[in-house]
Amino acid sequence: MNAQTQPLEANGSWCLYLIECRNGSYYAGITNRLDARYAAHVAGRGARYTRANPPLRLLGFRSYPDRASASRAEWAIKQLPRERKLAFLQTD
Repeated sequence: MNAQTQPLEANGSWCLYLIECRNGSYYAGITNRLDARYAAHVAGRGARYTRANPPLRLLGFRSYPDRASASRAEWAIKQLPRERKLAFLQTD
């Protein structure tokens, strides 16, 4: 699932999201309000990492039924090499 085919709001469920930063790095996080969380990153009020490396664009997100499963997915995506992170969001 990607941001181009779904609205930014994750409908109250939790989601894992992936941001491309201006320095070319990826940032992964979880939230239950994706539109507000991404806006916070853009405004410099998000995570410390995105304050130092501002977001360029939202690459995509994947919904989860609860915070625990979203947290496990966040841990899993952070273990992957960069070239496999986007594919992780698109697999079922």
